[in-house]
Amino acid sequence: MKITNFSFHQIKDPTGIIVGDRYEFLLDVEVDEDDELFTEGGLELRVILAVEENGARIAHYNFADKATRQTLEFGLEEDEEAEVSAFCHDKL
Repeated sequence: MKITNFSFHQIKDPTGIIVGDRYEFLLDVEVDEDDELFTEGGLELRVILAVEENGARIAHYNFADKATRQTLEFGLEEDEEAEVSAFCHDKL
């Protein structure tokens, strides 16, 4: 899995209920053609990063087919999740 492009923005909490800050990252991801995640239209990974006093963590993520906008029911492996978390934290 290779991150080829990204964008992010801070998510505002108008209620003030959420502790810390939340950021939404949209990552364009490239995978090999033989990977079960491969789609002809491309792959996007949406990540919600929670940044609190004790550090940053992935609060939620999901994959989507870029062409159809359909959510794909796949999860990241432990090492991939660590890589994505580090990437997002580094870009803040």
